[in-house]
This record gives sequence, C-alpha cells and structure tokens, in this order.
Amino acid sequence: MEHKNIVATIYIKDGMAVKSPSDLSVKKDVLELASVYDDSGIDKIICFDLSTDDEEHEKNILAIREINRNIQIKTAGGGNIKRLEDVKKLLYAGCVEVILNGSKPETIDLIKEASARFGPQKMLVSLSTVDFLFKTKDFLPDSIHELLILNTELLEGLENITNIPYIVQVDDYNFEYIEKLLKSDQIRGISGMFINHVNSNVMQLKAELSDVGIKMDNFEPKLSWSDLKPNSDGLVPAIAQDFQTGEVLMMAYMNQESFDTTIRTGKMTYFSRSRQSLWVKGETSGHFQYVKSLTADCDFDTILAKVSQVGAACHTGNYTCFFNEIVKKEYIERNPLKVFEDVYAVIKDRKVNPKEGSYTNYLFDKGIDKILKKVGEEATEIIIAAKNPANEETKYEISDFLYHMMVLMVEKGVTWEDITSELAQR
Repeated sequence: MEHKNIVATIYIKDGMAVKSPSDLSVKKDVLELASVYDDSGIDKIICFDLSTDDEEHEKNILAIREINRNIQIKTAGGGNIKRLEDVKKLLYAGCVEVILNGSKPETIDLIKEASARFGPQKMLVSLSTVDFLFKTKDFLPDSIHELLILNTELLEGLENITNIPYIVQVDDYNFEYIEKLLKSDQIRGISGMFINHVNSNVMQLKAELSDVGIKMDNFEPKLSWSDLKPNSDGLVPAIAQDFQTGEVLMMAYMNQESFDTTIRTGKMTYFSRSRQSLWVKGETSGHFQYVKSLTADCDFDTILAKVSQVGAACHTGNYTCFFNEIVKKEYIERNPLKVFEDVYAVIKDRKVNPKEGSYTNYLFDKGIDKILKKVGEEATEIIIAAKNPANEETKYEISDFLYHMMVLMVEKGVTWEDITSELAQR
C-alpha cells in the first residue's frame, strides 16, 4: 500500500511566490517558501507558472530550477505549457513530473507527444471538468500516471469513469472529509489552500491520519521512550546539530511528552526545567528546528538530533549556543568542504576589503577576462602535470586551479552551496 501524499502548491509570478492565481498582491521568495514546505513534512510541491509572456516564463523556470537545486522533496511543474519544449524545460529544471491542463484543447495532442518522449510516469493532467476524460479514454490511462482534480464536485462518480489515480484539491480543512477522501484506494493525496499556509502543522495532520489507519510518510520510530535511560529527574539530554554542516547548535532536555511530541510534529520540542513545561523551539521566535533524524547514543541516555535550523539556535542571536571559547589549540583543518568554505571566505573578504599587495585583489582589479585567463592557464597546467608519473605536481596544480576557480566563483556570486546543491541533483 502506497503512502498518501500531502501536496503544497507554489504559484510563481515574475519569479516570486504569490498566494493564488487570483491574488498576486503579496510576493514571497520562492526558495524560502519551498524550504518551509521541505522542512514541514510536505510530500510533494506543485510549482505553478503564472507567466503571461516568454520572458516571464523563463524567469519562472529559473525560479523552479532554484527550488529543485535546494530542497529534498520532489516537485511537479505546471502552468503556461504550450508545447513540448515547455515540458522539457520543466523536467530539465528538476521537476520529476509535469502537469498539463486538461481544459486546453491542445493538451490532447501534447499529452501523446510528451508521454511518448518522456514516459507516462512523468505526466499528470489537471481537471476541472470530466470532458477531457471522455475525449481521451482510448489512450489516457497509458499516457499519464496521475490526475489532479481541481473541483471536488467531480469526485461523485469519477471512479466509474476512470481508474487513473488522482490527487484532490481541498481548499478548506475538514479532517473527517479528508479522512474519507484518503481512505479511497484511487485517491493518492490532497492539495489545497489550507496546506499552502506556512503555519499548517503538516506532521500533526499526518500523525492524526495515521491514527485512523491511513498510511502516511511520517516518522516511524525504531526506539520508544521506554528504550531510553532518563536521569533521576526523568529527563534525557538532547544535542541539536545542523544536518547539513554538522555544527553543534545547542543542548536541552526531553521528557517523555516532549520526545513523543517531537516525533509526532517533526519540530524539536524540549522540556524546560526552569518553567517545568514543554518548550517548542522557535514557538515565539520563529526559529524552529525541523527534525531530520533522532539517534540515541550507545548508553541510550543521550539523544543526537540532526535538524534544519530556521534562523539562530541561540537566544543571543548567534547561530549556535557554543561560541564562548575556553581553550584552543591550533590545528590544520582537513575537512574538504570546510577548507573550501574557509578559503572562499578569505577571497570574498579580499573583494569587500582590499588588501595592498594581495594577489587576489590584483585579479579582481584586472577583471573577469584576467580571471578567466588564469583559470584556463591553470587547467592546462593540470593536464601537463598529470602526464608525469609522480602526483606531487598534479596536486599542486589542482590546488592552484581551485584557488583561481574560487576567485571566479566570488566574482560571479557563485557559492560552494550552489555547487554542492547542483552536484547533488546529478
């Protein structure tokens, strides 16, 4: 039995996220919104392009590409699809599925062409009437893998018309109605305006749906509180760590209720010893910690939480609570990404705060053509060095190339996070 999906929709206008196709008044950063959905337990995001011309269409495609480079969950692209090239652009931007509009006459021919080219598993059709189903009944089941039903009035009798599974758009929250829908074998999930709201507690909804026997993609713990060894106060210390960088953020305590609440909601929830009450991290500041994993240590008396941290973890405004240095012995940093980030930071600082006699500033002063010339020269030096049996010269030339490449990255505003995100998509 497949998991049921909770699907959010990002409507994109001029490269920004808006509330709906009919409400363009408030614009938000698309990546910021997608990251909230990514952390909060959403299973899929529909990226809907509201462009009205080719220039805006390209801008919105770039916004969708940026979303897919930076989040973990899958996306489906839709809106302003007129030809096969538009389908290809969305797939190349990282969408795993493309949604065609069933109310457009040209979709009938386009679905055949797109399905033949990219496969039915990548094709969906949105419907607000059933006319499209009757016109395409001879080939549609073999051309797409899912429908998006935009009008709940179609649901009555829909299972008698087609056996294609579908997602239903439900704009208002009604748990009993959602439960009824998701218990249908043919309905794969729900979307809707209430889900799009950034304050919707998606993990809580999933937990409640799991409680009534609906299979959801939420946390299924391998250990329970009874497996842990609390201290004399009935508490277990929990260490929060940035899931991407590994940086230790903070330490607090959990009791059984906060442990169970954390698993149920997907947000780190602690027990405040001073207030003697539960404490959802970020409840007042907005600096939530979204759980990526929870792990017990070898003695089962400490929890390591890998989290996606929103804003700063520390009440002082520092990203981490651990910033008061006691002793420090100089050492050579050998973590590859940390080394790259440190060197990159120095190069970036040279650009902002020039230093007399700095070779880095010399390159920036000479401009992009000089930087590109040096990158090309260093690439050639790697090729020459690699022809020699010994590796020492090759290592030296690769290091030279990487330095000059980072100068180019700073000049063009490209970060290591951009690069690693791009590589992770390949």
